[in-house]
Amino acid sequence: MATATAPKRPASVKRRRIAVGALVVLFGVELVVAWPSLTAALSRLESPHPGWVALALLAELAAMASYARMQRRLLRSAGVDAPLHRHVALAYAAHSLSVTLPGGPAFSTRLNYQQMRRFGATPAVASWCIALSGILSAGALASVTAVSVLAADRTPDWGTLAAFALAAALLTLGARRFARNPETVAHLLAPINRLLRRPADRGLDRITGFAAHLRAARLTPGHGVAAAAFAVLNWLLDAAALWLCFHAVSGGAPISVAHLLLTFCAGYAAATVTIVPGGLGVIDSALILGLVTAGVATSTAIAAVVLYRLISFGFIIGAGWIAWFLIRDR
Repeated sequence: MATATAPKRPASVKRRRIAVGALVVLFGVELVVAWPSLTAALSRLESPHPGWVALALLAELAAMASYARMQRRLLRSAGVDAPLHRHVALAYAAHSLSVTLPGGPAFSTRLNYQQMRRFGATPAVASWCIALSGILSAGALASVTAVSVLAADRTPDWGTLAAFALAAALLTLGARRFARNPETVAHLLAPINRLLRRPADRGLDRITGFAAHLRAARLTPGHGVAAAAFAVLNWLLDAAALWLCFHAVSGGAPISVAHLLLTFCAGYAAATVTIVPGGLGVIDSALILGLVTAGVATSTAIAAVVLYRLISFGFIIGAGWIAWFLIRDR
């Protein structure tokens, strides 16, 4: 009589269990090694200076308002003028969707597009505003990084700055060329339509209409400079919140502003290569490591970063989800 044999477990399952076990051991070792610093950090968090904490919260609120003002400037350059409070609510809601949901940037982009259309923007203007605001924000972070590197007597990555400047220039020039000469797309559209067995001019009227709306999106020098300034201010105020959180728990310990800015920029640059919502663990580790490298005690660095993340992630994300519900109800 034949006996049934238990199926062998796939090698991938075994490797996954080994990897999980190794991570548990690693975290356990790190917890034991870092326990004195963690307990010291928790003791500092029990009694942060309330005045510094209040200022850090105000700085974070001002940072979000600066981002909203940047997008408002871009839309106003295209003749779309919505109340500031609606832009602020959109900035909070879109930010919360972006950093807390898997594939959050896609949900955030969709919400931005829908709300800008409700503000009165055409599809072309809304798309242009979303694309340009992303480039401005990334370019502003690169600029703040370059300035902090120069202040710390180091050499900035000029290639990155040049890449962002080139991307902004190409986007602007490409949008202008398309808006003025939409018929050039017909040369690309005709072969596609033939491949799909459609009339050669199928969809050309939509492209022409899109280009007509895009011609309204002219970024004047005044609005352009103001939008760029608000993009830089958004990052600087966010970094100021980290600096204020440091002073709330450090008891007056000094820190170089240039090194703190470098630490801040490095933390958010590291978050661009992670799929973890909100960069949890990645931003925090980079910020703590940067502060420790700048000469800050480990316990103080942990306490400052935890307090900063409670404000910039916990409080702001909570407010963003409230804004999302209010927008949805409206």
